[in-house]
Amino acid sequence: MEFQKPIPLKTQDNSPYWDGADRHELILQKCKSCNEYSHPPGPSCAKCGSTELSWESQGSDINGKVYSYIVSYRPFLPGFQDDLPLIIAIVELNKLPQVKLIGNILQCSPDDIEIGMAVKLVWKEIKEDRSLPQWTQV
Repeated sequence: MEFQKPIPLKTQDNSPYWDGADRHELILQKCKSCNEYSHPPGPSCAKCGSTELSWESQGSDINGKVYSYIVSYRPFLPGFQDDLPLIIAIVELNKLPQVKLIGNILQCSPDDIEIGMAVKLVWKEIKEDRSLPQWTQV
């Protein structure tokens, strides 16, 4: 079955992140001036404004905890109608608590979701050469 949802676009600012995701590897942008991670990635550091940026692999075994979430009971874009209810979460990484990633929590009932819940990053293949980072309960 063809993937029905919008596919995130790779740009000059985020392509290392998405290239890593396609290999099932979390790659984060880091400022060489202040050593802070910038996510989502951009053309300059969100903290100090420096354009001296690098990319660091965090590997593929990523754990975190739910920092915040919402439960959507209606499809907000075409293709999401079969995923309802949809849990959209901000996840704080265990190894880098200053970094927070947004993604869906898969295979979880809205009754079970809670702030602080332990989750693990999984890679959802959406087509042959594209993968999305998502989360599952630990």
